[in-house]
Amino acid sequence: MLNLESLRIQYITDGKGKKSAAVIPIEEFYKLLEDLDDLAVAAERRDEPAISHEQVVDELKADGLLPD
Repeated sequence: MLNLESLRIQYITDGKGKKSAAVIPIEEFYKLLEDLDDLAVAAERRDEPAISHEQVVDELKADGLLPD
C-alpha cells in the first residue's frame, strides 16, 4: 500500500496562494487506483466466511495450481 508521506505531491495554487489542485507522478496515481480497488474488493468480501491457510493450499493443489 502506498504511504501518503512518500507521495511526491506538487500543488497548483491560485493567485492568493490557496491550493486548488494536486499533481502526482502517474505511477503513483496508478498505485493509488490499485489500492482503492483492493479496498473495494475487501469491503465487498468482508461478510464472507474465513477459510484456513491449509484449506486454501488444499484447494490450490486440487486445482493444479500448486504442486503436491
